[in-house]
Amino acid sequence: MEETQNITSTPEVLPENIPEEKTKKAKFVWNPAFLWIFIAASLFGALFGFLGGGLAQKYLPKFSKSQPATNSEIIKQQITDEDSAVVNVVADAKPAVVSIVISKDMPKVQNFFSNPFDFPNFFDPFSSPQDGSNNSGSGGTQKQQIGGGSGFLVSEDGLIVTNKHVVSDTTADYTVITNDGKEHVAKVLAKDPINDVAVIKIEGNGYSTLNFGDSDSLKIGQTAIAIGNSLGEFSNTVSKGIISGLKRNLTAGGGTGETEQLKNIIQTDAAINPGNSGGPLLNISGNIIGINVAMAQGAQNIGFAIPSNQIKKIVDQVKQTGKISTPYLGLRYIPIDKTIQTENNLPFDYGVLVVRGQKVTDLAVVPGSPADKAGLVENDIVLEINGTKIDSTNGLADLIAKSNVGDTVTLKIWHKGETKEVRVQLAERQ
Repeated sequence: MEETQNITSTPEVLPENIPEEKTKKAKFVWNPAFLWIFIAASLFGALFGFLGGGLAQKYLPKFSKSQPATNSEIIKQQITDEDSAVVNVVADAKPAVVSIVISKDMPKVQNFFSNPFDFPNFFDPFSSPQDGSNNSGSGGTQKQQIGGGSGFLVSEDGLIVTNKHVVSDTTADYTVITNDGKEHVAKVLAKDPINDVAVIKIEGNGYSTLNFGDSDSLKIGQTAIAIGNSLGEFSNTVSKGIISGLKRNLTAGGGTGETEQLKNIIQTDAAINPGNSGGPLLNISGNIIGINVAMAQGAQNIGFAIPSNQIKKIVDQVKQTGKISTPYLGLRYIPIDKTIQTENNLPFDYGVLVVRGQKVTDLAVVPGSPADKAGLVENDIVLEINGTKIDSTNGLADLIAKSNVGDTVTLKIWHKGETKEVRVQLAERQ
């Protein structure tokens, strides 16, 4: 018997089964309002598209900059920023930096070239002089350039700071060449008897100047920029480095055989060459942090500068009084340390011991000096000045130099077995 399956199917709907009214196409009825809607939509679309593009151009770059940068991008930006800062400092400072030419009347018969800066010997010593008149034997003198240095303007009326050794020859003439190439006759106003600093002046007004920074706030590793007349020939030469050390003490000498003690000076690896002497050492803000003074012979990238705070005090004195006044006590002494204490059986390992020199005339206390008037004598020990202990960090001369002529200071001294305090009015060093 055949199995029968019950399958329910949906009857197929044939076209003929669709009602006639549903098979008819709808007719479009035109309405004029559609045109205005279309036009309005197009205008608003264009307007919002234009505004959207402008806003995106304005704000999207800021958004993209806020995204984290790669290390290489950060380093590149830092290098660019530092280069731009140095370029700006140099551009602003150069108009205030000057070259100083040293000239002197020399006998024509001689082929003379003075070398106060230990210039390298670029000239063939066996060649004939360039000017044949030098060996003509005609006699007389001739103005010759014998050296050069640098300086920088610190007042609009022509005050210039340089090194004392640049203008040390009282028989020489000094010509200042400003950044615009003009030559000016310079007059030496004042030379510091202790520091290697001098102030000279040229006539005129409206000069560009440099501002002093605070050298006491310097940190090892910060940027240092030196500008000067390298080798007495290449004016406005720029070198850049860092502060390599602070409070260095050294004995500096030149080609003349003279030496001087430089204390608490700045060490830098910015290249300082002969002729750079007297030029400014600047920080990344373009302020003076030192005056270039010396370089280490037989070494690379070891230069030195006198701190700006010492220079500023000198400049202020010259502006006010027309001279440099240095206070002094009138003592001859040696610093005390543990070795000196042990060898001389002293009660202290700090301070200074008042002693006489090797010559009969080298008295321990200068007659009529402030120390003499205060009653100090040989074998006294000066322990403190105004409450500051005298030691390797704070020397007696350095503490006295912070005061002015006429100031009264309090000394703590050990005198004939007892400690006491005396007040001393500082006089001017003659």
